[in-house]
Amino acid sequence: MPPLIMFDLDQTLAESKQALTPHIGRLVGELLRQTKVAVISGGALPQFLKQVVAQLPPDAKLENLYLLPTSGAALYKWMHGLWCKVYEERLNEAEAARIKEAILVVAKETGLINFSTPAFGERIEYRGSEVTLSALGQQAPLDAKRTWDPDKSKRRILQQALATRLPEFSIGMGGATSIDITKKGIDKAYGITKIAEHLQLPVHEMLYIGDQLEKGGNDEAALRTPIRTYAVKSPSETAFFITSLLPK
Repeated sequence: MPPLIMFDLDQTLAESKQALTPHIGRLVGELLRQTKVAVISGGALPQFLKQVVAQLPPDAKLENLYLLPTSGAALYKWMHGLWCKVYEERLNEAEAARIKEAILVVAKETGLINFSTPAFGERIEYRGSEVTLSALGQQAPLDAKRTWDPDKSKRRILQQALATRLPEFSIGMGGATSIDITKKGIDKAYGITKIAEHLQLPVHEMLYIGDQLEKGGNDEAALRTPIRTYAVKSPSETAFFITSLLPK
């Protein structure tokens, strides 16, 4: 059993923006009895609390759970009955405004997103340590998300165009329709390194589980660290893998 297992969230532990199923919630609860668990994704902390923490068993060992929202730009741990911030690499308001302006320009130049049309919630969200572009809106239904950019070609165009306009920031793919923008050098590799330092664990002994552990995928940054990795294609595969780790 690794001393810490880190999970991507969307399409790994749960469907995009959806809560953990009761089955996976129980499995994660069992895993927390055996080792430390971390969850890292582009969402903000409230999304983690809703998708993950609220779905765990009432007696879950939360002191073994670590949350890394906004692509690893922040780390939270459970202390004294509260989620306490260990660190956060915040974007200031001027940086957030510059990013938003660049997103609007790139959307128009590429023709990939028309901000004059209705969306499923906000398309641009400032999350403190991250600005996220959601092409269809934050609350888009799963079916719409799956069909908008299945081969990542649209997001690659947006990512490259934003990287050209915002060289002082890190531009990464998030979920099925999103682009996450953080301070330069802040990504999942950064989050992996920071939690290893905080817990004084060797990175090569930790395990990362994600659905996009490939070039251009939103878990690619993990491959730049010595962490061990295990690729899955869906939450059901993740459930099967967790079951294989747990004592019989």
